[in-house]
Amino acid sequence: MDETEVFEGVVPDEWAGERVDQALAKLFPDYSRSRLQTWLKDGQILVNGEKKRAKDKVLGGEQVRLQVVLVSENSWEPENIPLNIVYEDEQLLVINKPAGMVVHPAVGNFNGTMLNALLHYAPELEAVPRAGIVHRLDKETSGILVVARTLISQKLLVEQLQARTFLREYDAIITGSVTAGNTINQPIGRHPVNRKRMAVNSNGKAAITHYRVNERYRLHTKLSVKLETGRTHQIRVHMAYINHPLLGDPVYGGRFKIPAASDDAFVQMLKSFKRQALHARHLGLIHPATNEFIEWEVEVPQDMIDLQDALRLDFEKH
Repeated sequence: MDETEVFEGVVPDEWAGERVDQALAKLFPDYSRSRLQTWLKDGQILVNGEKKRAKDKVLGGEQVRLQVVLVSENSWEPENIPLNIVYEDEQLLVINKPAGMVVHPAVGNFNGTMLNALLHYAPELEAVPRAGIVHRLDKETSGILVVARTLISQKLLVEQLQARTFLREYDAIITGSVTAGNTINQPIGRHPVNRKRMAVNSNGKAAITHYRVNERYRLHTKLSVKLETGRTHQIRVHMAYINHPLLGDPVYGGRFKIPAASDDAFVQMLKSFKRQALHARHLGLIHPATNEFIEWEVEVPQDMIDLQDALRLDFEKH
């Protein structure tokens, strides 16, 4: 069900000559400029009782009325799907997502997603774009992510993402050995041929991944990975780019490799791990209401624990 909120303000005289959208962004700082531009175009913002264009200029002293109709995302159905909630308050939810769960509906996955589960658990999220989802994890990546419960919280959290102040750390198991930790600073964009894949692309967006060695195995390495940016498939693409793709990655993993003289049980374990060995373990951010830095950490899921145990045992045997 749609909700309406009304806000009013007066343009200070010293802002005379500024664009309407610039004045609105300062008058209503809780909302993004692009969202204010949309509301202005839709007639939800009136200046002296009149509809204005974003590029129009203010004179100072105008009465501004903002009537926000919070439209529910009624094309998505709430579904009673269990959520592993790590933390919640009036501003946000922190979820530990299992591997296999899609975060947001898309072609081929309109139901059974985390978004459907969120709408059932917290119906007020109907009024927040994307049901408050601030950032995503790939379907087969497990781990922690944050959801905003209000428009204002969503704006503030997205701004943190853009300013690269989120702390996001992952556990990853890669194919091959790296000598030491490093930083990968390579832009990522759509693959020039296969549009369903991402790739290091000079025309892509800036992407920075930091990693350090956590544990070594015979033909694999466990890394602790820290994201500075958050591009689609970033860790998977960057690791494949340096010829150390994630173990089990069905898209970027390349040719399946088995260490020499491996026993049958170990080979079967490697073959049966059908997802990328990637887990979002640690998340930190500035709370949108208290302005305090707060962080959470979640345990590695059982399938990755079993995989690490098998890799460790194989390493000890040889």
